[in-house]
Amino acid sequence: MSTSPENTQTSHTLNDGTTLPAIGFGTYRLNGRAGAETVARAIDNGYRLIDTAFNYENEGAVGAGVRLSSVPRDEIVVTSKLPGRHHAFDQAVPTIEESVYRTGLDHLDLLLIHWPNPLTDRYVEAWQALIEARERGLTRRIGVSNFLPEHLERLERETGVLPSVNQIELHPRFPQHEAVRWNTEHGIVTEAWSPLGRASEILQNETLEQIAHAHGRTVAQVVLRWHLQNGVVPIPKATHSDRQISNLDVFDFDLSDEDLAAIDGLAREDGRLNGQDPATYEEF
Repeated sequence: MSTSPENTQTSHTLNDGTTLPAIGFGTYRLNGRAGAETVARAIDNGYRLIDTAFNYENEGAVGAGVRLSSVPRDEIVVTSKLPGRHHAFDQAVPTIEESVYRTGLDHLDLLLIHWPNPLTDRYVEAWQALIEARERGLTRRIGVSNFLPEHLERLERETGVLPSVNQIELHPRFPQHEAVRWNTEHGIVTEAWSPLGRASEILQNETLEQIAHAHGRTVAQVVLRWHLQNGVVPIPKATHSDRQISNLDVFDFDLSDEDLAAIDGLAREDGRLNGQDPATYEEF
């Protein structure tokens, strides 16, 4: 079903009562001073949801970017992620504290478990640590990344708390409609990492180029609009100001049902970027 632009959400209300911007900014490989300056530029260009992770080794740069920007701290949602090697409860809590210290901020705004690591089977402990972190004010919101419904059901069964967010790989080659539907039915907002997929291939796709031409838009804008109309929060990365601004300029046009179906038709069985199946993948 298509969504008219005037009704497209610019934010989502989470199951904990807080809100989340409809588009985020990815920071993978944005490190050091250049990374901090890129993050600050993105914030000044309008982004209010910034995504990092312990394993990106740039929590410090992200925190510096927040401080360099001209936007008040309380308007910015800073996300980080707990790595797989620290899922044990007694390791997870100090690791979360270290993430806060690295940013140089007094708290995180969204904290995720990066991968479930089901073979190690300590993700429930990690979730209990996130719950404690929220209770202590180390973070305002808690969620997960790359979790399957079976993992999410277990979290609720054993702790009574469902995540607010599930960040998963999602793009036209790997649309994950069933996962999005399951998340939505259970009050979980879906975020998309790598929302443009393999950008070098997606941005030159003939079907997407035709849709973009018909709307007078870029291919990236069409793909990000597809995410929005599916109720998904995309987290694109862009280093240059013009691309950052362009990626945010997606709230004033509408993809038709035919457009959405054509984009869905780009899905492939081998659409995953790295072949990392959450059912078996173990993240260090």
